[in-house]
Amino acid sequence: MGRVRLRGGWVTLMRAIACLGSSSTAAHGIYDWIDDVAKRQGNESWRFGRFAAGGDLAYNGLQRAGQIVASSPDDVIVLLGANDVLASVFPRVERFLGGWKRLPRKPSPEWYRENMLAIVRTLAKGAPVRIALSSIQPIGEDPTDAHPIQSEINRCVAEHNAILREVASAESVTYLPFYERMQEMVVASPGQAFTRFDFLPFYRDVLRQYVLRWSNDEIGVRNGWKLHRDGIHLNSRSGRLLADLVDEFLRAGPRARTVPAT
Repeated sequence: MGRVRLRGGWVTLMRAIACLGSSSTAAHGIYDWIDDVAKRQGNESWRFGRFAAGGDLAYNGLQRAGQIVASSPDDVIVLLGANDVLASVFPRVERFLGGWKRLPRKPSPEWYRENMLAIVRTLAKGAPVRIALSSIQPIGEDPTDAHPIQSEINRCVAEHNAILREVASAESVTYLPFYERMQEMVVASPGQAFTRFDFLPFYRDVLRQYVLRWSNDEIGVRNGWKLHRDGIHLNSRSGRLLADLVDEFLRAGPRARTVPAT
């Protein structure tokens, strides 16, 4: 179970947790749900590894699966798919990510299923590890069909999450209902629709954060979002929701053990 640490004549076996994802998991400048879980009482012996980069699709996550196996984790949390959805809805995103991430084919729900299935099987074959697939968060905060782009995003997110549930069931791994919990909040208090993808606002938010020193939540409020920073990435409300689900999953499994040193 993870690494070994000596303390006062006792050996604490640390619990190693690998987190596979994209920008929400890399957490550069946005809400850090991993840090949230790590700082909770009782989780001091948990050590998290981040296997993530902004813009990653499920295909890129599959390329990192071997690194995770080599790290010998006890648990793996997977949050992948938001960029697959965005690339499926916005041709501009597809072109940009296709070149940047060197995608061998056009993103589609079928390819997403293939990659997620391959990720789970690679992780499960490498070591006896507990795996949890988190559903993709809602993109935008309008649950209706009033705007055609938001409607297509909603449909595509739901389709990809249905694939995740199928993969989790078929491979006997855990499905974390992050989308379902967050969608309840969206339905209870709808917000604005996500109607276009533009890179300029992301650069503007970086300026606000690192030059003007605005907090992640303040940026989200200034942008008009309740549960997001920018309609895609998490703020503290949605981030804590994910952290709660991950914490619950991890606490349900074996915890780090402390035994006398010999």
